Amino acid sequence: MPRNLIFITYDSCRFDSARAAKAPNLAKLGELEQRFSYASWTAPSHYTFLMGLVPHSSPAHVYASDVYKNDFRRWSDRLDIPDLRFETFLPQLSLAGMLKKHGYRTVARVSMPVLNPFTVLNNAFDDYRLMPDHNDFKGMVDEIGFSRDQPSFHFFNLGETHYPYMLRDNELPHISGLHGVAKTLAAGGDAGGMAQKGSDMDAETFFASDLLKGLHAQQIACVEYLDGLLGALFDKAPPDTWFMIMGDHGEAFGEDGFFGHGPVMHPKVFEVPFVEGLRPRKASVF
Repeated sequence: MPRNLIFITYDSCRFDSARAAKAPNLAKLGELEQRFSYASWTAPSHYTFLMGLVPHSSPAHVYASDVYKNDFRRWSDRLDIPDLRFETFLPQLSLAGMLKKHGYRTVARVSMPVLNPFTVLNNAFDDYRLMPDHNDFKGMVDEIGFSRDQPSFHFFNLGETHYPYMLRDNELPHISGLHGVAKTLAAGGDAGGMAQKGSDMDAETFFASDLLKGLHAQQIACVEYLDGLLGALFDKAPPDTWFMIMGDHGEAFGEDGFFGHGPVMHPKVFEVPFVEGLRPRKASVF
């Protein structure tokens, strides 16, 4: 039987946040790589993922078409299914669709409203749901199940690392001018990580302040929190399960006057973590 696949996106998580975090379970999975997102925003990045592509390494002296072809061939090694290639994903160019043809049950749990089940992303999934809260990886881990007779593909989009980098309601960062955005996101909105107009401080002061350093530290803390739940997921998954964990895009925390992502062309918005590998034998508890 082919391997189970668990594909996890840490929404808005930039590479240096994952690197700075104390995340022993992430380290057990494999070497953490710095890669680059194909897009600066959640929806187009996830469309790329569900085509079967992952963040790229920006290789020099190669044709882009060769990079794509090699990415599609890589699925054979991941899933222990021979002869997977670009043509296998046609005509839909759908990872879930290709896996269904190979007998997989396909399940998605997403945190961000822009990925809701009424979008085109919900294609070839047996079970696709938007979580009631945008920071409930624990709920995803609690409900996951596996069959001995059928391989499964679980696609998880995690909102904990998205602004406001919140673990629980009482941990919202109380930042003047931004707390309203945090409340909007907690209610299911998506402000794109941008500061609201009418902030109590002017833009120059805001972008030069230590507040953004605090937000970056909060994102790092969220990666560490997720790592504990990742250990619980390792323990529930069958041994022959392939894990893929990555950021969908990065985040600017004041560098060169930018905050957030989306309409922000800054290197930090495209630098993302990437790690993959077979389920570790034993999770780290901390």
